[in-house]
Amino acid sequence: MRQVLAAALLGVVSAAAFEPLALPGVMLLAVAGYLFVVRTLRDAPVRRVLLVGLVFGLAFMGPLIWWMNAVDPWAWVALVAIEALLISLITWVLRAAVQAPWWPLWAAAVWTAGEQLRGSFPLTGFPWGRLAHTAIDARFEGWVRLVALPATSFLMALTAGLLVVAVTQRRVLVLAVAVAIPSIGLLLPVGIADGGATRTVAVVQGNTPGPFLQWPRAEIFRLHVAETERIDRPVDAVIWPENGSDLDVLNNAYARDEVTRLSREVGAPILVGAILDGPSPDTAYNASVLVDENGPKQDVYLKQYPVPYGEYVPFREQLGSLVPRFDRDIPRDILAGDEPGAMSLDGLTIGLTICWDIAYDGAVHGAVDLGAEMLAVQTSNASFMDFGQGVQPQQQWAISRLRAIETGRWVAVASTNGISGIVDPEGHVVGRAPEKEPATVIADVQAAEGTTPATRYGSWWTMVIYVMSVAGWVLGKRQLRRSGREDAGHHPDLQRG
Repeated sequence: MRQVLAAALLGVVSAAAFEPLALPGVMLLAVAGYLFVVRTLRDAPVRRVLLVGLVFGLAFMGPLIWWMNAVDPWAWVALVAIEALLISLITWVLRAAVQAPWWPLWAAAVWTAGEQLRGSFPLTGFPWGRLAHTAIDARFEGWVRLVALPATSFLMALTAGLLVVAVTQRRVLVLAVAVAIPSIGLLLPVGIADGGATRTVAVVQGNTPGPFLQWPRAEIFRLHVAETERIDRPVDAVIWPENGSDLDVLNNAYARDEVTRLSREVGAPILVGAILDGPSPDTAYNASVLVDENGPKQDVYLKQYPVPYGEYVPFREQLGSLVPRFDRDIPRDILAGDEPGAMSLDGLTIGLTICWDIAYDGAVHGAVDLGAEMLAVQTSNASFMDFGQGVQPQQQWAISRLRAIETGRWVAVASTNGISGIVDPEGHVVGRAPEKEPATVIADVQAAEGTTPATRYGSWWTMVIYVMSVAGWVLGKRQLRRSGREDAGHHPDLQRG
């Protein structure tokens, strides 16, 4: 019972490491405590191990993503339950890994592989609540540029495990190593990856309070047109948010002509977040469309990770009659793109991500591989901004800042009503718009012509971590079996059995 209560407490403490509290270092300490609890489960039955993991997952994910209630209370319940079940399974594997020799290494690998699993399954996964996400404004953020987010999670989990060893076994040398890892992070370089030319970028926030579908058709589009018309200085590129146009700027003549006119008057191409018609009446695309003085370009970027039950309905035929709001609130399914994106705006190549794309390693690193010299995050957080004091936008903003450090690139975040702004490659906020009002943020950004070690080798580190997690599980299972035989050898009743 004490293990279950400890897991619940540690889960809640883990959530406190994220916005809105964002207490530095808290999740690392919570993970250390959780690893200690899992080590005490060595002889526990599997059902208790799974229960401890489930309770930790519920206590962690429940408050962390409370904002999911803005989509639907049942969406929050379902997502928390799925994530908690996955964390329960991960805990079962972790129980073996923490029994192996040099267990902090294997446990860190299992923890990180578990985060990667949650970020890819089921459907497209949910890469939220990663240990590395708490590295921003902390001693570990320097590691992000060197080894990427997954390996940063590994190093943080490794530090947590070393702290457990240092405290429980009073090992001074181990404590020194645990302290050295974040200390090195303070010394690691961050910043632009081989800086090139400087361009002036404008991020437009039209302000659309309330859910997207509650607005009259074309009203959101007109708000972003009006705010773009207020730009009164030369710029090289203009970025609108996700759903900045609720009209198809490729096929709707009014929208196409208006944005083309705007581009001509502003003297810069405009990257428009727009909903495009799909191949059938019940489908659509969430897209980034480049429009210049000659009109929209046909080469568009399609959001790679649309939100299940937020932008499309898996198993619609089976669930439609059970949950009528799906057909009412999500009449068309957003189809996913299958390629990362990068577009050239007046000589500046911008890597494209739409909303939650920024949380997926493949979308970000794929854009850099295509030659992105800066990153754009086009997002629509209207529903989340009005629920729970805007916690979801705050958490996503922190991820965007980490991506700037990881890739060595400027990141421009354009939101319908907040949080919009521009971040430099060191993760510093250069400009930020006030929330829930029309605004434009303009800044001079430097193109990044190189890559960071994280974007070059990050996927290789992740593969190493996968292999280590399997090795740690195998070594731990062997150790558990050996311990079981030794216990049986010293227990007369078991020996006779």
